[in-house]
Amino acid sequence: MSSHSYVKNDKNSNIFINIDGKLFHRSEAKISVFDSGFLLGDGVWEGIRLHNNQLLFIDDHLTRLFQSADGISLDIPYSKKEIIDQIRKVLDKNKMIDDVHIRLIISRGEKITPYQNPNANKGPITLVIIPEFKKTNPEVYKKGISIGRVSTMRPSKNILSTHFNTLSKLNCILASIEANELGYDEGIMNDPLGNISTCNSTNLFFIKNNSVWTSKGEYCLNGITRSKAIYLCKKNNISCLERDFKFNAIRDCEEAFVTGTFAGIIPVSRIENKKLSSISSNSLTNYIRKLYNKYIQQSVKKI
Repeated sequence: MSSHSYVKNDKNSNIFINIDGKLFHRSEAKISVFDSGFLLGDGVWEGIRLHNNQLLFIDDHLTRLFQSADGISLDIPYSKKEIIDQIRKVLDKNKMIDDVHIRLIISRGEKITPYQNPNANKGPITLVIIPEFKKTNPEVYKKGISIGRVSTMRPSKNILSTHFNTLSKLNCILASIEANELGYDEGIMNDPLGNISTCNSTNLFFIKNNSVWTSKGEYCLNGITRSKAIYLCKKNNISCLERDFKFNAIRDCEEAFVTGTFAGIIPVSRIENKKLSSISSNSLTNYIRKLYNKYIQQSVKKI
């Protein structure tokens, strides 16, 4: 079980993928071995959900995409509308309406030779849109996930801003490997000052004495679902504290949950050797998840 556990769908063996505006069957979808994304992880990406034929929080996602691109000096020669049109193009080809997860990737494009400096790029950028029929495994909400501390830390801004959603995910991958070796589904990552920041692939919240605790967000990805969870807590008079804190401060927490675009609000049933009550039907975690699911329905109706 993990925060990204999904229900297998055989339709995905026949999906079409959008590469630079052209549609290719999955088996024929290829990019150059000289592509910057493949060679160096040089690019940006977004994960987007299609819900009832609506691209959920699409403006938030595309705003973050452009901010990430600007942060790594990558010029995207498309408008938001043009990107949405390209997403719709491949969704229509696949006859996709609901329970779809979209990976939108933009790399710096093809290089003349394998060299990191962008002056070796011959342009243009590479645009890839991979849509999949992908529904969260319902068991993850019943059983929850386990998390625990790892030694791999989040980098400081002068190394690589964690607010840029880049293809360079090695920091998170190493934390994920470490967590799995320790027997956890996800790893709790500290910031450079020793405060709890995030998990390796999701944002992290703790619940202690009916108050929700989360980091200030300085060293974690500025998650879309994270921001919605904070907003919904404050809107519904649930104490939500965005602060610096170390593991000892939440060692005795009663609940915890993680957030992400794919599965939304996911309960944490165990922190290291400590069992939590997050998966209980009357838990505050479950209440917040219901608020989030309701918010999704309301957001789709407004579009």
